[in-house]
Amino acid sequence: MEPIEQQLTELRTTLRHHEYLYHVMDAPEIPDAEYDRLMRELRDLEAQRPDLITPDSPTQRVGAAPLTAFNQIRHEVPMLSLDNVFDEESFLAFNKRVQDRLKSTENVIWCCELKLDGLAVSILYENGVLVSAATRGDGTTGEDITSNVRTIRAIPLKLHGDNIPARLEVRGEVFLPQAGFEKINEDARRTGGKVFANPRNAAAGSLRQLDPRITAKRPLTFFCYGVGILEGGELPDTHLGRLLQFKAWGLPVSDRVTLCDSPQAVLDFYHNVEKDRPTLGFDIDGVVIKVNSLALQEQLGFVARAPRWAVAFKFPAQEQMTFVRDVEFQVGRTGRLRRWRVWNRFRWLVCWSAMPRCIMPMKLSDLACALAIRWLSVGRRCDPSGGQRGSVRTP
Repeated sequence: MEPIEQQLTELRTTLRHHEYLYHVMDAPEIPDAEYDRLMRELRDLEAQRPDLITPDSPTQRVGAAPLTAFNQIRHEVPMLSLDNVFDEESFLAFNKRVQDRLKSTENVIWCCELKLDGLAVSILYENGVLVSAATRGDGTTGEDITSNVRTIRAIPLKLHGDNIPARLEVRGEVFLPQAGFEKINEDARRTGGKVFANPRNAAAGSLRQLDPRITAKRPLTFFCYGVGILEGGELPDTHLGRLLQFKAWGLPVSDRVTLCDSPQAVLDFYHNVEKDRPTLGFDIDGVVIKVNSLALQEQLGFVARAPRWAVAFKFPAQEQMTFVRDVEFQVGRTGRLRRWRVWNRFRWLVCWSAMPRCIMPMKLSDLACALAIRWLSVGRRCDPSGGQRGSVRTP
């Protein structure tokens, strides 16, 4: 091996190690300036010997040309959705159905996680190297977002460690922390760009950019929560064990994953997370509860589009009080006029028709009306023109 090859190998290994410590272990050993210096050194060496650049090099996160459209990827293992429960009684009924189906009187061991409010993705590694990534789409077919996912520093381009399967498809959520969301919108207001309604919209919009250089500027991150394809290797026989193995290979996993040995322990976890929700630094809309044993998961099986062994326990809709301070009109691409309510000191721009007419009469002078706004209504954009080109319908 030439001396420069040895240098390149050592630098890449060092940078991957520090990326793992920063994004997975949340325990950085070096300041950002030192990381940047090592990255510059690697770029300089690769510029001298471009024939030695490898696809999994830390310098190769950004580099793909802009796309004209996203290609479609068919999921070899469908990406199913989850059934929802919204109160304790519904969860306890779900718990009973699981125990009845298992014909067991013993408590099921549940693995409880945060339900992140982002975008579900699948990432395929072959021999430990990231080769493709896709959105969930309709669960059967998603969009090829490989170039964009490669720009997310929390997602390793190459797994490290031993016994990595020949083909491993991990699944997880790409999301945008609150601080990053606020920074994106600050920059957008300053430059006249698009202001996003909420972090989930910002994450989805960032990940579906045709130009990966734009995605690379957005502070997206990722938590892993499951597996699709598994070939040429083995994984632990519990859900928690698999998450810990993913973490050992360099994939980020939430530190709020908890085992619960009774329904009451699950409810305690739910309420503790709900209490901590404002301080997490990123949006969640509930918790996900899964049977921990893979053998029991297999025994329980699936319904049409969801597993019988997991459920999403959603939080109640949050409410906010604000004042309408303006109404803006906008001509859509089809020529229709749309009207928007602008809320005072609120982060969303909301369509006037997002609320019932009985709550918000259509009077342009009535701009100081106080409203209680359900979180789930916020951010809805609708066309109140009733399909009439160039007209606005009023009561």
